[in-house]
Amino acid sequence: MNEIEISPVRLDEAEAVVDLAGRVWRAHYPGIITPKQIEYMLAQRYRPVLVRQFIARGDHWLAARAEGVLVGFVHGHPLNEGDYKLDKLYVDLDWQRHGIGGKLIDELIARIVRQDFTRLVLRVNRQNQQAITAYLKHGFTVSTIHLEDIGNGFIMDDYVMTKELR
Repeated sequence: MNEIEISPVRLDEAEAVVDLAGRVWRAHYPGIITPKQIEYMLAQRYRPVLVRQFIARGDHWLAARAEGVLVGFVHGHPLNEGDYKLDKLYVDLDWQRHGIGGKLIDELIARIVRQDFTRLVLRVNRQNQQAITAYLKHGFTVSTIHLEDIGNGFIMDDYVMTKELR
């Protein structure tokens, strides 16, 4: 496997982030949510202008690159006092199961503990067993269930998972 470099996402990589997210969602989520919900959620959450806005406001966006090419990314932001939300974590289909997701989580944690955050929080679809298994492997535990009406007749049916950092 090529050497993986992890560093902040650059503003000029916003389109590559959106493209990667779309490829992963369209390959992974059918059978978990409908194709219509996939497209609805991608349109809501993955637009280059949003990525650039989140970077500009100071959210952590970290890229995993192999030979300069984006192969994964993680996005997180402060949630509540002491809590930090891991909001997005995706690895290119050809690069999954090579430890890249774990490296992205570890680097995000290294950065946020220096800012005195004590817990990492995420939400994951309750039917997304592959992701749930990966998060459990990395020390997260299921805390609760969260149902959210996201509009257009779609519901997010998630576990809230947490990882204590201290």
